[in-house]
Amino acid sequence: MNKSFRTSTADGAVVEFGLVRHALLAKLAAGLLRHEDICDAHPELLRAAKNIGRTTGETCPVCHDEQLVEVTYVFGARLPSGGTCPTSRAELLKLERREEPVQCYAVEVCVGCNFHHLVRKWSAGGRRARRVIAQQKKVGE
Repeated sequence: MNKSFRTSTADGAVVEFGLVRHALLAKLAAGLLRHEDICDAHPELLRAAKNIGRTTGETCPVCHDEQLVEVTYVFGARLPSGGTCPTSRAELLKLERREEPVQCYAVEVCVGCNFHHLVRKWSAGGRRARRVIAQQKKVGE
């Protein structure tokens, strides 16, 4: 996977969903789920994957035909209600360094069979608020 675009300034925990993905694919292999149950990516997610997704270097675990791509979404104050998709590492870093806190989500997508899965999520931003809290602690000491 191209790790150069991964989270870089996350302030807290980065939640990885690898175990959930593994369990989902195990259920598919056991016949407990159908392809249609997990290959239902939203048209907007597919559009983003086709146009700005970054290849992961991993073949789709469902169809085994296409390479997975990763799309990152960032949500927060003064951003579009549907979030924004940074197209470069520099753009992601700029969003992560905002004064307002943001929530970031990385989703892997197969544009061949429409498989999608949340890979990781993290919080970033909120720089000003942390500085104010730190200053208030110093004053209170």
